[in-house]
Amino acid sequence: MAVHLVADSPSKVSRLRAMLRTRYEVHAALLKDGLAGAEEIDTAVIAADLRLEENIAALKRLLPAMKSARRRIFLVDRQAHRSLVQAYALGATCVLPGRTGEQDLLAQLADLQQTGAEVAEAPVDARTAAAAGATALAAMFSSALTGDPVDVAATDAAAGGIADSIAGEGLSVWLDTVRRHHESTYQHCLLVTGIAVDFGLSLGMTRPDIERLYSAAMFHDIGKAHIPLAVLDKPGKLDDHERALIETHPAAGWRILRDTAGISPEVLDAVRHHHEYLDGSGYPDALCAENITDVVRILTISDVFAALVERRSYRPPLPRGEAYDIISGMCGKLERSLVRAFRDVALKR
Repeated sequence: MAVHLVADSPSKVSRLRAMLRTRYEVHAALLKDGLAGAEEIDTAVIAADLRLEENIAALKRLLPAMKSARRRIFLVDRQAHRSLVQAYALGATCVLPGRTGEQDLLAQLADLQQTGAEVAEAPVDARTAAAAGATALAAMFSSALTGDPVDVAATDAAAGGIADSIAGEGLSVWLDTVRRHHESTYQHCLLVTGIAVDFGLSLGMTRPDIERLYSAAMFHDIGKAHIPLAVLDKPGKLDDHERALIETHPAAGWRILRDTAGISPEVLDAVRHHHEYLDGSGYPDALCAENITDVVRILTISDVFAALVERRSYRPPLPRGEAYDIISGMCGKLERSLVRAFRDVALKR
C-alpha cells in the first residue's frame, strides 16, 4: 500500500517517513510543495499545526488532490477541539493527536491494509452519510465553541442521510463503516444516531418521530465541546474531578441549544436528560420514571449500546451480544419492554 505523506516541517517529514517506510511505499513532501502523483492517491497522512492560517490555506489548495483518497489521516499538533474541528472541515476521515498518535497511525494503516478490499467495497451511501455526518458534527462543535448559531437544518439534513442509509443498507453496515473513524466523540454521535434510527424503525415509529429521534441523537453530546479532549479520551479510569466534569455535558448542551431556532422541546429535553435512569440514579436532574420521555428512553438505550460497541483507544469494541447482555443487566435503570424490543436491533439487524 502506498502512503502519501505531507507535513508542515522537514523534521516531521523525516521522522514520519522513517517510521512508515519500513512497512509502506511512502511518497513524502512538505505541505508547501503539495502532493506528487495526486491522481493515484489512496491513503494520505497529513501532519500539520492547524492553528496556523498558512497551513490551513495550503491544505485547502490540496483538497482537490486528496478528494479521491479513501483514507485521509490527520496528525494535529494540539489535542484540542478546534484542531479537531478544522481537520474534519478539511476532509479528514481520522484525526490523531500529533506525536502521541503515531503508534495509532501505524494501527490505522495496518487495519486499512488488512481490510482494504472490504473498505473499498463498503456501500457508497454509508460512506457518504458518515462523511456528511462527521462534517455536520464538526460544524456543530465549532459553533458551540465560538458561540455562533448552530446550523440545525444542516445537522438534520445529515441525520436524514444517515436514516436513509440505515433504511437501505441496515445497521451492521453502518456500524462497520462508522467504526473506521477513530475520533471517539464524533464516532460515538454517529453510532448513536444510526442505532437510534434502526431502533425507531424496528418499533414502527412514524417518520416525524424518527426525525425527532435522529435530531436528538445528533445533538445529544454537543455539551462535550466544552470538555477537554484529554478528559474525553483519557485511556483509563476517570478520577472524581474528571467524572464530575464529564457529567456537566448534558446541562451544557441544553444551555447551548435552549435559545436555538429549530430545536424542538422534545430534542432539547433529550439533550439534557439522555443520562437519566428510571430509578433516579442518573444525571443531571435525577429524574425518575414518570418524568422521562419515550424519546429519552430510546435514546438512552442507544447511547449505552453505542458506548459499548465502539472502539476506544484503551479497548476494542465489545461484541454486540456481550453489549446487549450488559444492557439487559441494568435492572431498574432502563425500560424492560424497550430492552426486550432492542434485542433484534442489537443482535440481528
